[in-house]
Amino acid sequence: MSNPLQLKSLNHISLLCASLEKSVEFYVNVLGFSPVKRPSSLDFNGAWLFNYGIGIHLLQSEDPRGMPKTAPINPKDNHISFQCESIAAVEKRLQQMEIEYLKSRVEESGTYVDQLFFHDPDGMMIEICNCDNIPMVPLSEDKLWSCSRFNCNIPNRQRQIQQMIPM
Repeated sequence: MSNPLQLKSLNHISLLCASLEKSVEFYVNVLGFSPVKRPSSLDFNGAWLFNYGIGIHLLQSEDPRGMPKTAPINPKDNHISFQCESIAAVEKRLQQMEIEYLKSRVEESGTYVDQLFFHDPDGMMIEICNCDNIPMVPLSEDKLWSCSRFNCNIPNRQRQIQQMIPM
């Protein structure tokens, strides 16, 4: 696999917010992120959060009323996805928090991925899934990956991954 820009990993995503406070509350209390220190040179209202090896940078919109309206939940729309230990536990928790969600299932050769889709306070769609049930199989190579278990950028992990996942 080529790496023309010599990338190492996803660092963060930035999301524009109508209400920084509501978004911080959501990402901390619903998704389990923790606030981290932002550089003091940033002269705009925002918050940095971190967990699961990635950052979320929340930026207060200068025009909160001009933000796009939340669209219906659509699994084929832009979203960020998080893997979970138990879809049933996540679904129960979403119900307790009275968060509207849509349930979906993907099947590949008898293996199933369960998905739950919902919105953050600004309409950004979130997916929670057990996506690591289906390994990543590159179309152009003879390699097999399960990215939740290993760093896919390390070539010597290929043999271990192939041994873990039955074909």
